[in-house]
Amino acid sequence: MVRTVAVTGAAGMLGSRLVTRLLADGCSVRGIDLRPGSPEESLEWTVADVRDTAAMTAAFRGVDLVVHTASALPSYPEAEISSIIVGGTTSVFDAVRAAGVPRILHVSSTAVYGLPSVVPTTEAYPREPVDAYSRAKAAAEEIAERHRADGLAVGMLRPKTFLGPGRMGLFAMLFEWADEGRNFPVLGKGDVRIQMFALSDLVDAVVTVLNAPDDVFVDTYNVGAERFGTFREDLQSVLDAAGHGKRVVSLPARPALALLRGLERTKLSPVYGRLLSKLQADSYVSVEKAKSRFGFAPKLSNQDAILASYEWWRSQRDLAPATRPSGGRTSRDPWRQGALAAVKFFF
Repeated sequence: MVRTVAVTGAAGMLGSRLVTRLLADGCSVRGIDLRPGSPEESLEWTVADVRDTAAMTAAFRGVDLVVHTASALPSYPEAEISSIIVGGTTSVFDAVRAAGVPRILHVSSTAVYGLPSVVPTTEAYPREPVDAYSRAKAAAEEIAERHRADGLAVGMLRPKTFLGPGRMGLFAMLFEWADEGRNFPVLGKGDVRIQMFALSDLVDAVVTVLNAPDDVFVDTYNVGAERFGTFREDLQSVLDAAGHGKRVVSLPARPALALLRGLERTKLSPVYGRLLSKLQADSYVSVEKAKSRFGFAPKLSNQDAILASYEWWRSQRDLAPATRPSGGRTSRDPWRQGALAAVKFFF
């Protein structure tokens, strides 16, 4: 079993849950993030930027393994996305080498496939990035693969969009509209199948692969929910849970897309282009390789994960504004709705 683990992005949604799990499993953990944490028994905390190679090298000395979860969001400016994801990954891998760490797990994303024409998409599908975020994720994978080819034990996970208690982002808009007793719009019929992933299942996958032997660890794996329906069904489950009798409402796809793309260009909407494109076609990956190679067994469906997120959101909604996350800088923050905040009054 892994004994000492360094986690980049340790204050983030995935990083923080992973730190908690590793501590519960008896590991010593070094958490690294720009945001301060609370050191406790078996947890050391370093406030540093992943692009600072010297700081990363110091934080990695003496650890058995690094889990690189630090990232940017697709909503960040393009230059910042590249700097954090590509520059940060370069720095982390250089520091792993300098500190003599024998293993690193790189948490990537299925975004590297772009908008794949084949579903379920396997790990053999080529990287075809379509925007700044997916290009940066693809470039980060290339860095990881170069180090793997040079003999470093590099594992890589490609999760689908993950959610669970603590997840905000664009989901906060759905939750707010549902809670206010509004209908919720969907492009076209909403009958596309969009695979997501429960955060708890992602943490399980990370921990399982961390403890796998090198011949299993050193590989690249898709991970996502095994049970998922249509996007309309997932959205409707939240409206049903809100208890107001509201429904998912279909919008004519072409004019709605034109409006949303125009709002995106003028920075009046947080909904980015790749997401708009993804919601028009089935989007799911094969997890058979992870199942057969390291026993991947996700427990929760899309609806389980999204409803757990909603219940958490409801428990937080009455917090004082000063204590609620905001600004959309992390997955824990609700996105600023921009012009969409006014549109909701029509639903």
